[in-house]
Amino acid sequence: DERLAHAVRAEEVLQAIQRGQAVDLVGVMVVGDLFLDQLPLRTVPSSDQFPALTGELLASRGVKEVRIVSQPVSIRDARIKGVIATKLKEGYLLIRGPVTMVGTTFADMVDLSRTMFSENVDFSDAVFQREGLFLQTVFNRPARFEQVVFGVHTRFHRARFGETVTFEGARFNGLAEFLEVVFDKEANLSRSSFKMGTGFSGAQFTGKVDFSGALFERDVFFLFTRFAGDAHFAQAAFRGQADFSDAEFRGTDDFSHVSFTVDPVFQRTKLAGSLPTRRNIHNFTILYGIAVSFLVLTVLLVWIRRKR
Repeated sequence: DERLAHAVRAEEVLQAIQRGQAVDLVGVMVVGDLFLDQLPLRTVPSSDQFPALTGELLASRGVKEVRIVSQPVSIRDARIKGVIATKLKEGYLLIRGPVTMVGTTFADMVDLSRTMFSENVDFSDAVFQREGLFLQTVFNRPARFEQVVFGVHTRFHRARFGETVTFEGARFNGLAEFLEVVFDKEANLSRSSFKMGTGFSGAQFTGKVDFSGALFERDVFFLFTRFAGDAHFAQAAFRGQADFSDAEFRGTDDFSHVSFTVDPVFQRTKLAGSLPTRRNIHNFTILYGIAVSFLVLTVLLVWIRRKR
């Protein structure tokens, strides 16, 4: 109640951004909707004022005007009760300073689609209770989503990660879509968990990708996914069907100690090593059955000896 009484209103945050001020909030509650399409359109700055990837994409798409957040935005260990959205169907929002949302809980939808982050982005330990949408979002610098809890639906459709990105230990509690996402550098998804259907179809991993120890509780699709660098799936667990049809592994692939509950699909998959199978699972099941049988037999022998 005390936090709510001293809550920061979303319109105050928007006004600060419009005035070209930095936003730095810690441990507060932010209430109200923050619609970033209300920022004025500005002529695209000269190319030397933002990263090369942003300049390349804006030029190739003929974008002449953008909405701009000129200063850093930091909202840490806070709770945001209201929608955050760009609401852009065309054009882009350009955020020129670093963005830090560490430990913050988003009670409503977050839609940062068509946003270009010029500097580092850090959502580590954040909680998305509703949708988290990053459609066609561009991350020019390293992005961190470590230990993030994602909500009912997460979409990074056609996003671009120009530098390293980590989702280590992240939990995706709803549908997770990484369709046609481009990862220019290393991507770390180790120890992440996916509770619902998951799609990486059409994604391009240019650098190393690490899915080691990841848990997929439902079906996951890697259709037409390209792994140009090394791909590590060691000790990952697939409880639904894993479909790698038409995927291409150009680097080293590591499927050691992977468990498949359902037979994986590798139709027309280009893989340097041998195709992973459920063999280890079958062997484990057999050994488990033998152990149970041995235990039952031991109990039976003890009971017979006592009867005598």
